[in-house]
Amino acid sequence: MSVSSSHSRQRPRVLFITPEVFPLCKTGGLGDVSAALPLALRDLKVDVRLLLPGYPSVLSALKYKRKLATFDLSPHFPAAALLASKLQVHEGGHVPAYIIDCPSLYQRRGGPYVDDTGRDWPDNALRFGLLSRIGALLASDASPLEWRPDIAHCNDWQSGLVPAYLHFHPQQKAASLITLHNMAFQGCFPPAEVTRLGLPTESYDVHGVEYYGNMSFIKAGIYYADRITTVSPSYAREIQHEALGFGLQGLLAERRDDLSGIINGIDTTVWNPTTDSYIAKKYTSKTLAAKTVNKLALQQTMGLEKNEAIPLFAAISRLSHQKGYDLMLQVAPMLTELPAQLVLLGSGDPVLEKQLAALEQAFPTQIAVRIGHDEALSHLIEAGADCFLMPSRFEPCGLNQMYSQRYGTPPLVHATGGLLDTVVDLTPKTLANDRASGFYFHEMTADAFLTGIKRVARAFHNRRLWRSLQRNGMRKDFSWQASASAYRTIYLSLMQK
Repeated sequence: MSVSSSHSRQRPRVLFITPEVFPLCKTGGLGDVSAALPLALRDLKVDVRLLLPGYPSVLSALKYKRKLATFDLSPHFPAAALLASKLQVHEGGHVPAYIIDCPSLYQRRGGPYVDDTGRDWPDNALRFGLLSRIGALLASDASPLEWRPDIAHCNDWQSGLVPAYLHFHPQQKAASLITLHNMAFQGCFPPAEVTRLGLPTESYDVHGVEYYGNMSFIKAGIYYADRITTVSPSYAREIQHEALGFGLQGLLAERRDDLSGIINGIDTTVWNPTTDSYIAKKYTSKTLAAKTVNKLALQQTMGLEKNEAIPLFAAISRLSHQKGYDLMLQVAPMLTELPAQLVLLGSGDPVLEKQLAALEQAFPTQIAVRIGHDEALSHLIEAGADCFLMPSRFEPCGLNQMYSQRYGTPPLVHATGGLLDTVVDLTPKTLANDRASGFYFHEMTADAFLTGIKRVARAFHNRRLWRSLQRNGMRKDFSWQASASAYRTIYLSLMQK
């Protein structure tokens, strides 16, 4: 039963619980989604409010904060305070935010999930257990706030315990929904954490949070949530099978009637080549010649030979096995022989970082690597590259392939997940009906990836065909409106229950 007892309302109240949000803290696409989706929902008259941990970057960026409540959830958790603020997503758009201020868990150097050396924080179960516990508390009649949500919208494993806490709350509570952004990250911890986190012992069961001898935050969310969404229709199908279900495919298949795939949108205010202040020259689908200015600027910025006549490939990604960077390393030397150039931006696996740095040293005028996160450079890469590469083994949704098409940069993608749902492969038929916007490769091999790159290079030198691809991509609507509307429909259905 909803805490607010307002099933007749058409303006759902939603507590959006997330471990990261752009621009305060971001490690990947979840940070972008957590900013853009709530803002789009508010445009649809959904009363959505964020809940996130008080990392140093969050507390320092939010200048105006007021304390709403304190929590003493001992013996399980350290004392914490709840702060209220507003997140400025972009000029003219803001979302109310609740911040959990718990210095002993969140005030530390490093990232949201790992320390300065890249190792997981040893107390992550407690850190994100607290996020989940307070999220569930605010979504129940035990909340100290007057505002009570109809739905607790959880995101990935870090808030996966919210539905479990709500399930065992005996009184009034909100409905729960969990969005699975990436099933590869599951929040698995020793069984002793179950009682340490204040869950009843009976929850540690195959019909509960138990997962191959451990407890799993993500399994808790999948098992106990009222509804499950993921970030593309193709990924929703894929995770019900062994290859991408990561051991939870059986449970997901059992809950298929409660599982929906809703493709992410992108923030079309931030990612817009006609207004982008980060790029060298703004342009539209009718002024694509100006894109060359960005290409030359990107080549100069990255120390590459300035040459507009050869294709410039690019990738921006977390450096990991999932993202296919082993294939990138294999094909890069052959890519230079086309001839072509390659720009890479990202960070992650230290071994991959070293291998990419060595690759740059071997081909200094054709391959450029920048380790780290650089928002301005990300925009210039999208505007300046000719083709964006996404050889992901799996990709729940992906955002860069949508940014790329919006910037007239046709992507080459492995045919999986959200990449299948957002990129249309170049074929005679899709070219004729003005739908072609990029390229697929199907087998996850270096040979197949290289064949795709050569196919891109041939198309690049056919200027009329290339312009068609660019304009088709730039015409697509990747805004959040349709996605937000689909979420609103789910919220309303949960309220009716």
